[in-house]
Formats: sequence, C-alpha cells, structure tokens
Amino acid sequence: MKSSKIKVTGNMEKVIKARFLEGAFKPLERVELEEGKEVTVTIREVTNETRDAFEMAMGGWRGKIDCEKLINDIYKSRQLSTRRPAVEL
Repeated sequence: MKSSKIKVTGNMEKVIKARFLEGAFKPLERVELEEGKEVTVTIREVTNETRDAFEMAMGGWRGKIDCEKLINDIYKSRQLSTRRPAVEL
C-alpha cells in the first residue's frame, strides 16, 4: 500500500478589527504573533451605511418578547424531545 504525505503549512487565520492611522494598521484587539512575523492583510471596509443599518436594528425586539420565557421554553422543548419512552417491565 502506498502512503501519501500531506504537507502541513501551519497557516493560521484570524479576523481582527484594526484602524488605519498614520500609514499603518493598528489592531483594536490583542494579536498573538511573534515580533516581526509577516502576515497577509485583507481589507474589508465597514461603510457608514452598514454601520447605521446595524445600529438601527439593535434593540428591535426589545419589549416585544419575554426573553426569560423564551429561554425557558427552549429548554423545556429540548427536554421533551430527548425523553425516552417509558419501558414496561
């Protein structure tokens, strides 16, 4: 039987937020990389329209549902669906 070899490159992918200031990207959260490590940066701009739409949607359900009741109902429905039928002896 022929064995196949797989090359593992050790690539890691992580999405972080950063701000572009004074010609450089400044991370807005902690990045665990060794000093001098070269990375590839993909830029996805967050437009004001996207941010405004998101902010307008926040809290849209507030006052319309009882969150505690919803959570309790979800737990109850999960318990019902996982119960085994009674065994008659």
